Amino acid sequence: MDVFDELVRLRALGQKCALATIVEVRGSIPSYESAKLLVREDGSMLGTIGGGCVEAEVWTAAREVLDTEKPRRLKFSLGQDAAYDNGLICGGQLEVFVEPVLPVPSAFIFGAGHISKSLAAVAALAGFRPVVIDNRESFANRDRFPEAAEVHAAEYEDVFPQLAIHETSYMIIVTRGHRDDMRVLRMAISSPARYIAMIGSRRKVLNVVRELEKEGIARQELERIYAPMGLDLGAISPEEIAISVAAEMIAVRRNPAGRWRSLSMSVFPRDEVAEEPAPHEVSP
Repeated sequence: MDVFDELVRLRALGQKCALATIVEVRGSIPSYESAKLLVREDGSMLGTIGGGCVEAEVWTAAREVLDTEKPRRLKFSLGQDAAYDNGLICGGQLEVFVEPVLPVPSAFIFGAGHISKSLAAVAALAGFRPVVIDNRESFANRDRFPEAAEVHAAEYEDVFPQLAIHETSYMIIVTRGHRDDMRVLRMAISSPARYIAMIGSRRKVLNVVRELEKEGIARQELERIYAPMGLDLGAISPEEIAISVAAEMIAVRRNPAGRWRSLSMSVFPRDEVAEEPAPHEVSP
């Protein structure tokens, strides 16, 4: 199997992988410049960069790259003694670039109202793959969501099992009412999605949490929910709310450890903390 064919296949399945490439060679090595090794999420490999201790170290680095989603550059010097001990009759030097190859993250938007319409457009521009789900055909259709990769007009419980939800997926719950939000959230909370967000005021969110806890869902699971959803931009209109949610999705995608803040905070320290504004509560 070709490395590039497998890379495309894994991305289509929503799976991460790490690609190691020999980018520089000096002297004699047991491989060649541009040789590639693909490391899958389960640790299995395809291709080779020459075997031996170098490949073993690159595999370890590739596992780290998969975890951090950050590339690494490794340098190796195959001294005659080390090369002989490992069965590599050579004494050159090489550099290997190990990069994460990530699938395009899907943004599953439950509900096809005004916020969803704007969010699908903004998410697509930001590099997400929007998928819109609503049980109303008059709302969930191609005319309203031309940017969406998929549009499903059916009951949420019928569509949910068909969705390819992975640890790189984003789920945004903006249905037409509290009851439907609960229906979707019950299913979403057990998924491996990286981001699960729900619209609503803090009061609504607390009521939802209490209700789900009564049903036996652990607080630890509920703490995964981003609700009220979006960054606190003071957003009011559906378009502004969509931008605040997309901004939070980008922050989660690029900074999975949650280390983000306003850029201006690094230049203009705030001596006073403003009083917390009221959260947005707009019908989707």
